[in-house]
Amino acid sequence: MHHASIRTANIHRAIAFYEQLGFTVTERFTTGYTLACWMEGLKGKINGRIELIQIPEPKPAPDAFADERYVGYYHLSFDLTEIVADLPSWLSSLNERFAVTSQNHPDGLLPLTVLLEPTQQQIGNTIYEVAFIADADGLPLEFLRAIV
Repeated sequence: MHHASIRTANIHRAIAFYEQLGFTVTERFTTGYTLACWMEGLKGKINGRIELIQIPEPKPAPDAFADERYVGYYHLSFDLTEIVADLPSWLSSLNERFAVTSQNHPDGLLPLTVLLEPTQQQIGNTIYEVAFIADADGLPLEFLRAIV
């Protein structure tokens, strides 16, 4: 997959959010009449590329996490198996980073919103730690770690 595209109400706030997750801006450009960028995860850590596109006059996104009848793209998922010892400690540390950063961010970066605290889920023969957070626009992001 080349990238996943995310529409955002405020590209600067979204960039700040994804930077806290370890992404960095690799390209800035315009698409039509609006700002956009590509961000890549740290190589060997969170791999993948996302594209952020700022939407003028945005409408609120549907609540894909809470609305059990929602149909459509649901979430991005990031595998942290190779880079964290356990999901609860990682999420606690991330929460602390967001708390500090949100106090000093000019674009109004909000404190971290946890949608689902780390829990265990069996998928096939593997047991995963799974957690969900909301991004800067409230879109769900999943983080998982295989338990060996």
